[in-house]
Amino acid sequence: MNIWQRKTVRVISILLIGSFIAGCEEPSSTSGKTKELAPKIDLGTTIGSLAEVFLFDTIPVEGYNLVGGLNGTGSAECPPQIRTYLEKYIMRKLPTQDVEKVISSRNTAVVVVQGLMPSAVSKNQYFDVRVAALPGTQTRSLEGGWLYGAELKVAGNFGIATKVVAMAEGPVFIDTINGSATNKNVGYILAGGRVLDEYKISLALRQPDYKIASIIRNRLNERFGDNVARAVSPSQIELRVPAKYREQKRRFISIVKATYLAQTQAITKKRISTLVRKLAASKDKEQSEIALEAIGNKSLGKLAALLNSSNEQVRLRAARCMLNLGSDQGLKTLRKIAMDKGSAYRIEALKIIAAAANRNDAAAISRRLLRDEDFDIRLAAYETLRKLDDIAIAQKLIAGNFYLEQIAQTNRKAIFVSRSGQPRIVLFGAPIYCKDNIFVQSADGNITINAPAGQKYVSIIRKHPKRPNVTVQLRSSFELGDIIQTLCEEPLKKTGRGHLGLNVSYADMITLLKQMSDKGAVQAEFRAGPLPKIGLIIKKRQTTGR
Repeated sequence: MNIWQRKTVRVISILLIGSFIAGCEEPSSTSGKTKELAPKIDLGTTIGSLAEVFLFDTIPVEGYNLVGGLNGTGSAECPPQIRTYLEKYIMRKLPTQDVEKVISSRNTAVVVVQGLMPSAVSKNQYFDVRVAALPGTQTRSLEGGWLYGAELKVAGNFGIATKVVAMAEGPVFIDTINGSATNKNVGYILAGGRVLDEYKISLALRQPDYKIASIIRNRLNERFGDNVARAVSPSQIELRVPAKYREQKRRFISIVKATYLAQTQAITKKRISTLVRKLAASKDKEQSEIALEAIGNKSLGKLAALLNSSNEQVRLRAARCMLNLGSDQGLKTLRKIAMDKGSAYRIEALKIIAAAANRNDAAAISRRLLRDEDFDIRLAAYETLRKLDDIAIAQKLIAGNFYLEQIAQTNRKAIFVSRSGQPRIVLFGAPIYCKDNIFVQSADGNITINAPAGQKYVSIIRKHPKRPNVTVQLRSSFELGDIIQTLCEEPLKKTGRGHLGLNVSYADMITLLKQMSDKGAVQAEFRAGPLPKIGLIIKKRQTTGR
């Protein structure tokens, strides 16, 4: 045995002895009450006690660029520092353009672009960004505009030669579903930000030690598979998220931190018994669940007993842990919870199934839930099927800006529109037909959907956005999907192929859909997803400094 091997054995021995002595402690109990484990039981040294993972929920990013395509509502004003940057950027990207003319046009506006880039991301992942006209300029509205490609850096680093971490571009979305927007100088580019690089997750040892770093690396590779961990220095270990945790990256990090370094058959058995009791009886169940999953398949036997617990949260946690460890017993329990109309954990159970079950099982359960009476359950089932690219969802890209998705597997008619993430209009219970006596008009009077009683078609009328005296009228069937395409597709090309459309924006279309539902022109419930919380979160961070 060489010096290196002796030193490694000595470190492991110390860890084992400490683990065994701590593991032999018994929980205290109270007479006549439910036994509660002693809060300070130490079952051994975990990776999380030696190393930290520096991973924020999101990384604030920002940049500047132009929103173009405005109908004289922009501004020629631009602070000198930003103008200098934009001149260099535009010349680099579009060398043939008259830079001064582009920036000074009233059809463009300089905007600040802000986003919250997810930290546990993959290359080319998309996220929402917020655009706002610079304060003090004459910009009156960003409505109908298009953000040109903007470079995004970590917030606070504009003007410094730091790395560009993301790009952002796309149509400006200004929400008017609940009436006219109060501030048209602020909007969003839904799923408009794009991450440029794959960001590696690293463990940082609190006290650099290459022997400990190597032991941690070996332990993680033993638990999760070869090449999951790589010790790159005495203080840093790079992690690669295993395929089975690709939809649960944060859970994987928690499991890594809860992984015990030293293990013997006796101490592992002791840990499992203690953690199962804590999962069943303590208030803090999350830590016990994660620790049991970190131990691995040896936990399955004891976890199975918790599937019969009278506490539904305990059953769900045990089932999630078991499913992540590859047990079909966990899937059966989660399926039962998802199907139980009286359960408070239905959506959570379905999300677990979507993340950890095999494709066929997740799709089969989700298709059944498309027929559920609860809209939120149907929506969660749809989201799962969409991730799986399931044939239950008929999808079509409209004008390159948003998706029209139709689902026939439910009899309950509903219209869902997203206001964050990928822009999409979802028709539940398709095909959905309008009534034969309808009149709906946009707030500005530029768009009209009309079908007098007895008319065999729907008249779609739009005034030209830049030439009010020009009006275009098209015909559509009463099928809602056809009406959406007629309104939003681009004008028919010279080839005569495709769907003739009036190029109405996604924002205007979803507002019209709400009107149609509210007025009874279409017998379908209207639901809108939440708006991005970018502005609120950034404002809070600026106020609190966190």
